[in-house]
Amino acid sequence: MIRTSPPRRNRDSTIAMINVVFLMLIFFLIAGTIAVPLEPDLELVDTAGLQGREPPDALVLHRDGRLSFRGQPTSAQAFMAGHDAGPVRVVPDRNAAGPRLIEVTGALRRLGASSVLLVTERALE
Repeated sequence: MIRTSPPRRNRDSTIAMINVVFLMLIFFLIAGTIAVPLEPDLELVDTAGLQGREPPDALVLHRDGRLSFRGQPTSAQAFMAGHDAGPVRVVPDRNAAGPRLIEVTGALRRLGASSVLLVTERALE
């Protein structure tokens, strides 16, 4: 009589996947600690009490779509007539329309601005 061997059990491939994930976890834990921590006696600047004001050389795009420069109403053409061909800073209102912002930045580029920089608020959480 011929004996048949019992069917071989296939190894579960999840063990290999768990090993790979574990090695990746260890790698990222070690790689994340390579950066030198800040000195313990260093105190960072607190900007919570500062008033938000636009830079003095920036073009301001208001919520209703109008432009102003240093508190005076202006247009993209008038602004570029009195401005060199370097980069232009634009401070858009949070509620300004997106299409108007694209229109203004495009007009500034066509009128000779080498680049248009949008000034935004950045909060550290």
